Amino acid sequence: MEKIRVGVVGVGALGQHHARVYASLPDADLVGIVDPFPGRAEEVAGPLGTKVFPSYSDLFDKVDAVSIAAPTTLHGQIGEQFLREGIHVLVEKPIAHSLEDADRLIHAAKANNRVLQVGHLERFNPAVVQLREIVRKPRFFEAHRMGLFSPRSLDIDVILDLMIHDLDIICLLVPSPVAKVDAVGIAILSNRIDIANARIHFEDGCVANITASRVSMEKIRKLRLFQKQEYISLDYTRQDVAIFGLNQRPDGGIPEIVSRKLTPERKEPLREELSAFVRAARGRQPVECSGEDGRRVLALALQILAQAERAQALEIDIS
Repeated sequence: MEKIRVGVVGVGALGQHHARVYASLPDADLVGIVDPFPGRAEEVAGPLGTKVFPSYSDLFDKVDAVSIAAPTTLHGQIGEQFLREGIHVLVEKPIAHSLEDADRLIHAAKANNRVLQVGHLERFNPAVVQLREIVRKPRFFEAHRMGLFSPRSLDIDVILDLMIHDLDIICLLVPSPVAKVDAVGIAILSNRIDIANARIHFEDGCVANITASRVSMEKIRKLRLFQKQEYISLDYTRQDVAIFGLNQRPDGGIPEIVSRKLTPERKEPLREELSAFVRAARGRQPVECSGEDGRRVLALALQILAQAERAQALEIDIS
């Protein structure tokens, strides 16, 4: 079968890696890339042996599928145009900056019978893949995603930039609707919220406590959860899972705590994600993270953001 023709719109900190991975996939042909920053596209295209196009519209008749790694505010506009042109779209997370734009993308994908995949990368982390196989009715989550300050992604707050990764995984593991959200957030080095904490109550009784920061002194990517007789700790960076549980003694004595570790083969999540997108575009497998999945987590993230902004405004008024 012929290779699927792909393009990348936006080759900044993340988009450049989309281009790199596509260039290495055996069933993909990286036709070209687009970036508005002068010289950036040429810098990325050269080593990959691909072409630079001045406008994303120049890709319409040249590709079968595209990754959109442009600023979040442009996801709806750009993605909808590609879908209307009959081109499969992988749009980076979050799916859009508003639910209205998310709905536009979902409608365009359905109307044109094209794949719409949202780039929630952690779904393709080998540790998360393993975790999904052992989770059963979790009761409590604790998530920490901390990072050093970076000038990238300052068009959105830390909730839509970093916290949304953990929101997606938790929503994936807890199918129950959200009952209540409490959140706080503070702008420190930018004019948007840089550190935030959210406490989410689900209708089935599960509770998730999530902290995200882009102004920390170290990088932490961890998710911990509790389910009946088990405590599970996942390290996204190390790509491993530690499980602690009770071993009931046959003589009826005091149960012992036993532990085991799952260490799946290390893989690059982005390569797994883009390979899955290509297979979905070919009709070989269902979409792993659909537009509807992306919309659900965006709705929750926006709810958390609204709560955090209200709390921050109240703090300013009091001071």
